[in-house]
Amino acid sequence: MTRQSRAYAFGLAAVLAWSTVATAFKISLQHLSPAQLVLYASAASLIALLAILACQRRLGDYASGLVRHWRRSLTLGAINPFVYYLILFQAYALLPAQEAQAINYTWALTMTLLAVPLLRQALTVRDALAALVCYLGVLVIGTRGNVLGMSFSNAHGVVFALASTVLWACYWIFNTRDTREPVLALAQNFSFALPMILLWCAFTDQLHPVAWQGIAGAAYVGALEMGFTFVLWLTAMKLTDSTAKIANLIFLSPILSLALIHLIIGEPIYISTLAGLALILGGLTLQKLPLGRATLIRPR
Repeated sequence: MTRQSRAYAFGLAAVLAWSTVATAFKISLQHLSPAQLVLYASAASLIALLAILACQRRLGDYASGLVRHWRRSLTLGAINPFVYYLILFQAYALLPAQEAQAINYTWALTMTLLAVPLLRQALTVRDALAALVCYLGVLVIGTRGNVLGMSFSNAHGVVFALASTVLWACYWIFNTRDTREPVLALAQNFSFALPMILLWCAFTDQLHPVAWQGIAGAAYVGALEMGFTFVLWLTAMKLTDSTAKIANLIFLSPILSLALIHLIIGEPIYISTLAGLALILGGLTLQKLPLGRATLIRPR
């Protein structure tokens, strides 16, 4: 295989894995509360990341970095996995999986909007139009097509889903200042987050025996979605001769995810979900098109 073929193989493997997680979230939440799922999934993810570092013979770097970068690890770990996944799983607990996962895809656009005040980047007219299209898609999904009536199927669930995109976008923006190697950084962040999640579960009286199905689901979510898939995607990005070629593979994920949600969970796929998702993906595509970069907002 050529270097680019290997990049496609790793990228497709990551996309296929990510396509299963909405289904895994929903199944796991039948047996666990959102906080319990964060706890067990984060533990599984940390084990997976440490196993990867052990295979790479970098556990010494991991241990020394815990001391040297503890403030950054504590801050980023508090955002992801602790608060981000707590809010995301709450969205999945309140909404059908198809709606929660579709809204979650707006995080890339949220990151563009937050980069204006946080990184002092300019907001272009194209970005503003993309935002309007994407958030119209969220409105279509949240109201199940009743946009004019503004009647949300579950307003709290939509708010949690949108809040998760803000947290995820903030996490990646703050990561732009992180000079650590990504797998090492993620393992160190999770090491500091796990005690916080454990304390939260203890404080909210959620440390009690749970069904093995919940543990199995959390292990799958943690090892795959939070651990190994991240490494697959990083490998693909390192091997490719064009970041765009690999980044565009992510557009396959929502379609595959909807198919799995329907086939495994049995959710009927709403026309409003398909229409809203089309608008969201259309907005994200619009943001990538070379349509000029007229500035709408330019921070001082």
